[in-house]
Amino acid sequence: MNSDQARQRAEKRFKQEERARDGQKAMIEYEVQARATREKTARLKALRLAKEAQAQTEAPPAKQATAPPRAAKNSSALNFTALPLKR
Repeated sequence: MNSDQARQRAEKRFKQEERARDGQKAMIEYEVQARATREKTARLKALRLAKEAQAQTEAPPAKQATAPPRAAKNSSALNFTALPLKR
């Protein structure tokens, strides 16, 4: 075995170990992000449930009376469909 082959095997092994370390780092990062997402989701759910519970205990707001629609003032807006037809 010459030194060139030994160097190639050492480089190959180093690259394999480096990929394994990168994979472990990526997995740790993924788990941290997943935990943060779960915690954020739980916090937002708690806020939503508290808001819904508060809305149920409060009386609904009183409805405001709405004014009936106003009649048109100009003659071009008259409705002629309600008039009886002459034959």
